[in-house]
Parts: sequence; C-alpha cells; structure tokens
Amino acid sequence: MLRFHWFLPTSGDGDQVGAATVTAGAADHRRAATLDYLAEVAEAAEDNGFTGALTPVGSGCPDPWIVCSAVAARTSRLKFLVALRPGFALPTLIAQQAQAFTQLAGDRLALNIVTGGDSGEQRAYGDFLDHDARYARTREFLQVLRESFVGEPFDFHGEHFRIERGGLKQPQSPAVPLYFGGASPAAEQVAARLADTYLMWGEPPTAIAQRADRMRKLAAAHGRELRLGIRLHVIARETADLAWAEADRLLAGMSPERIAAAQARFSTMDSVGQARMAALHGGSAAKLVISPNLWAGVGLVREGAGTALVGSYTEVADRLREYAAIGLSEFILSGWPHREEAERVGRHVLPLLAESAIPA
Repeated sequence: MLRFHWFLPTSGDGDQVGAATVTAGAADHRRAATLDYLAEVAEAAEDNGFTGALTPVGSGCPDPWIVCSAVAARTSRLKFLVALRPGFALPTLIAQQAQAFTQLAGDRLALNIVTGGDSGEQRAYGDFLDHDARYARTREFLQVLRESFVGEPFDFHGEHFRIERGGLKQPQSPAVPLYFGGASPAAEQVAARLADTYLMWGEPPTAIAQRADRMRKLAAAHGRELRLGIRLHVIARETADLAWAEADRLLAGMSPERIAAAQARFSTMDSVGQARMAALHGGSAAKLVISPNLWAGVGLVREGAGTALVGSYTEVADRLREYAAIGLSEFILSGWPHREEAERVGRHVLPLLAESAIPA
C-alpha cells in the first residue's frame, strides 16, 4: 500500500524555498510557525488525502514532540512522523514519551530517527561523536528502544547505553513505526537491522533503484523486509509550462549570496546524503534538471532533501509512479507555501495515484 505524507514547516513558511531547520541560506519566512498556522497545514494535509506529516529536528526549529502534540489536538486522523536525534535523550525515555503520545492521540505516531550529519550543530548540542560513532550509538539506541516497547524488564550493556531492568511497564500497542535515513554504509547497516522504513532523498530513478536493491539485500541478510520511501518536494501545476515557470520564480528568489552561504555550510557536513545532494548540482544553477521532471534547484539553498518533481499534475504522478514501480511505498512530499501546496497536490496529483494505477 502506498502512503503519502506531507511536511510541517516548523521553522516558518512562505512562497520561497526555505531552509528546513537553520538560518544559513534561509528565505524570509513570511508566515510564522504559530500553532494556528501549523494546524492549518496539518488540516490541509488531512483533508486532502495525506496519511501523515513529517516534522524536522534541529537547532533552528522548535522541539518536534511539543509541536506534534499540540497539532495532534487540532486534527483527528493525521499521523505525525516525529523526528528525533538518538542519544540526545535516553531511548527508555523516548519509549515512554511515545507511549504517552499514543495513549493521548491514538495510533497516530511514527518516529523518524535522524542521526545527524552536521558536526558543528551536533557539537552545539554537546555531542562530540564522529560520524561512524554516531551511527554505532544509533544502533544501540534503536535496540534499546525496540526492547523497551516489548513491555518486559530487560538489561542492556553497550558502549553507549547501559540499562538494568528497564522497559515500559506494559507493551506499546499499537507498535510505533521507525523511519530512518542515511546514505553511508554505517547508516545502511543500521537501517537493514532495525528500521521499519528506510528513507532516501530524491535522486534519479536509476540511482534510487540501485540503492533500493542494495537495501533489500542487506535487510534480507538479517531475515527482514524493509519498506522503502523517498523525500521529495513537488512543484505541480495544470500545465508543465506553469510548473517550470514556478520553478524559475523560486530560483530567482535565491540570491548568489544565499546560495554561497548555504553551500559553504553544506561543505562542512560529514553527511554522505548531503554530499550526494550537492553532487547533483555542483553548487551551480547552470544545470539543475537531472532527470525527467527532477529539479535540483532546491538543494542550492536547502539542507537535506534538495530535489523537486516539476511538471503537470499528470507528469508528477507519472514520476511518482516510476518510483513506486521500483518498490518505494512511502512518499514524503512538500512545497511552498505548505498549506496551499498540500491542497493542490492532494486534489490534483494523489487521485491519479490510486492503487489500480500503480504497476505491480
């Protein structure tokens, strides 16, 4: 079954490409991320066919747990993919928070595990582990988290966590799905062993197919199956010309100074995924269409997911269908401004992606 999710712009919103969590490369956010506005975005997603909404985590945005708890009270069906940094709070406490959320809001929670790829931001939080050590900690974190959900006392002795007679007092039911992304070998191994859904940022279908095949084999080596997903922005309009005109408008809003500031920051990150995004455009606006309807302009100023599907409603649906044919079943989409684009994509693109239209 295909699932389509939207995005909550918790650092602010507007009609220009904005950074997800930080100020470097950020656009002027003309809409503050108030509870009323985020609830409007969530309601637009809920009313227009989206299953859930992803929240970002980082130094430039409010705490996802608090935001999602508040917005959940303003909606009735939408699920929340709460992003969290493993190791910033004990996994036993996260299990307790997850159980409290589901007790109050029902089966509307998933956790998006974000190990972190910006060493400077990690140090600002007080975390000085290097790249591979962060993923080793993430592996232990997920092991403890899963064991905590069982509802039976357990012990755990690892390099990063030590638990004695820990765990929830009763099983976590329903189970909380664990989403996880990362392009490095260390990240892939963690996902294959412990994630429910492995997320990738938008790359051409040929590259995604290679990664999807590799992840299926890695998971199978552990006797597991993974759901696979992709994070993309969407610029969909009635005609292709209108969509590309909108992409041109967004690009015109990215000054050379914004691009330079953002690219300078991205170059200091040790994230393999961020490096893959940067390689798609090379820091230049000269060649941004990297495969049919896939535009890398977003990544000039935005960290993380840096590509958008651009085209008519039918063209965008066709490209999403191509990813589905590869075996992807989770799609996290977004666009600026997020309220209006949730309505547009939900009304005009999602209906074209009914199950009957998806290749087996």
